[in-house]
Amino acid sequence: MTRLLTAEEITALVTDTLTRCRTSRENARAVARALLGAELAGQAGHGLRRMPSYCAQALSGKVNGMAVPRSQQTRPAALSVDAAHGFAYPALELALEWLPASARQNGVAMAGIHRSHHCGVAGLIVEQLAQDGFIGLLFANAPGAMAPWGGRRALFGTDPIAFAAPLEGAGPVVVDISLSKVARGKIMAARQQGQDIPQGWALDVDGNPTTNAEEALKGTMVPMGDAKGTALAIMVELLCAGLTGANYGYEATSFFDGEGAAPGTGQLIIAIDPTAFGNGATSRFAVLAEAIEGMDGARLPGRRRQSLKEKLLSEGVPCDEALLREIEALGR
Repeated sequence: MTRLLTAEEITALVTDTLTRCRTSRENARAVARALLGAELAGQAGHGLRRMPSYCAQALSGKVNGMAVPRSQQTRPAALSVDAAHGFAYPALELALEWLPASARQNGVAMAGIHRSHHCGVAGLIVEQLAQDGFIGLLFANAPGAMAPWGGRRALFGTDPIAFAAPLEGAGPVVVDISLSKVARGKIMAARQQGQDIPQGWALDVDGNPTTNAEEALKGTMVPMGDAKGTALAIMVELLCAGLTGANYGYEATSFFDGEGAAPGTGQLIIAIDPTAFGNGATSRFAVLAEAIEGMDGARLPGRRRQSLKEKLLSEGVPCDEALLREIEALGR
């Protein structure tokens, strides 16, 4: 059974629940904005389904719900952000406030975040930059879930990469990929619903293919593109952890439970002014976008999500009744 909720109801539910669970109201609002964005993007695995684990972590202290992110400008176009072992979203918002002015002045700007946490739907972060007129890139690492190609020990996270670019006369193009064959949140959602997962998504602890969601979460994810996916994961780990001082995926604790130390993962966000080499880039971007959209059967990345958002804002977001009851009971 599902219940339709408005954007305002989801925001209130997340904010009030987290506030009961040792989280400041300001931080709870930042989390609510992110989870609502995930639901409107059709990414339920990064939406309300994260609430039980988020609240468990805030209550145990694994996530500091009262944390205030701090930033230090280390170069004219570089900002170091300490998420202070709190939720990632306040730190991400701090970075997004700073990046546009620096990118406009320098042509390019970057913000590196450490002592961070789950960053949600990566595409939403860069889409905000694109809506402000900038090209956006985001790299994020996550607790170990993928092994190096040919190995069995999970060293890398599923490590999303996201890109967005503004288009003249149209909404931005948004690319958002996880380096595993599917996002780990989909397996978490399958476990919550008591469902099996498709063959080819994950391996168990012994390196064997599994369709059992519980065993998959204990094992490793199958990388996107086989060895190519793990090569990209090395790149992301170096950018998000090696560069920023955050934990590598294999050093980070789980995003899914309240046990152990803080995950301490990292994110790197890059903003590029499309006028850095002269005017006309956004119109050139639009040329390629129009060529894609004009081809039968082709789809421009980001368009499905943008149209879904309009529909859900108008009609309401379908939410699982059992999950809503679980969330409403958290912290009571």
